[in-house]
Amino acid sequence: MAHELVTIGRSGVDIYPLDHGVGLEEVRTFEKFLGGSATNVAIAAARHGRGAALITRVGRDPFGRYVQQEAARLGVDPVHITPITDPDGPPTPVTFCEVFPPDDFPLYFYRYGTAPDLMIEPGSLPLDDIRAADVFWATVTGLSAEPSRSAHFAAWQARGRRAHTVLDLDYRPMFWSGPEEARRQVERALGHVTVAVGNREECEVAVGETDPQRAADALLDRGLDLAIVKQGPKGVLAATRDERVEVAPFPVEVVNGLGAGDAFGGAVVHGLLSGWDLRRTIAFGNVAGALVASRLACSTAMPTTSEVEAALASAPGVQTAGTA
Repeated sequence: MAHELVTIGRSGVDIYPLDHGVGLEEVRTFEKFLGGSATNVAIAAARHGRGAALITRVGRDPFGRYVQQEAARLGVDPVHITPITDPDGPPTPVTFCEVFPPDDFPLYFYRYGTAPDLMIEPGSLPLDDIRAADVFWATVTGLSAEPSRSAHFAAWQARGRRAHTVLDLDYRPMFWSGPEEARRQVERALGHVTVAVGNREECEVAVGETDPQRAADALLDRGLDLAIVKQGPKGVLAATRDERVEVAPFPVEVVNGLGAGDAFGGAVVHGLLSGWDLRRTIAFGNVAGALVASRLACSTAMPTTSEVEAALASAPGVQTAGTA
């Protein structure tokens, strides 16, 4: 059965402190959650009733089993979440964060030089599912190392740049030797996708522009159908060749800003699959992102469609506003 959404990329376990406003050295209690950007986008879309699958690899360890089980519990088909073959290979990665609301959420990645999700190989790809998906979502992190990099380009080659082929610009400096190498790989990737999503800093890495309008122009010049530039407290710009939409922030009390972008992504996928106009799609995504920012977790915090619609209805006059 074809999935509406197939994502590929990072997966692991997020360890979040239940004590906020202090460094990890002072935290006494934690809770674990399923994490990873591609994973969270799939979960977010599943919360809107979309059939989603995730292509990733995990370690042959208890956390790897947790990723498989928790993804299924949260509505994502785990058929393509596969353990690495080497029992002595890298473990399923763990990520710790600190929580200093409203705008400081440091991340600490424990990925042992590499991680199973960067060991996805071209020959292991479910190419029929990738071709058939209504939306195929990948992230820049997947381009940071081999064999994952080659697997991504093999997937795009098989898909043939059909709509909607999305690249989340998701630049994480710790996975790269520097922004120049990332820019080279992103430039190659943009020739294979139809949609790009990123914040201003990620757009600078991708196309050398931080101004949202110029960044959108530069992305569209690469042949994309849709460029989405997240502007933080200034909202979001979305641009096609024929239309530009800007939506303002949707106000919330921020608890943890991590995961808001992934909630935005999953909600945008829902809007694209629903055939909504651009403004409604981006506004819906903004509010979904804002709701997750008001909660501690990422994966388990993804809102349902009714929750997003209720938030929009509770704020007359900002139905076209949001935050991501």
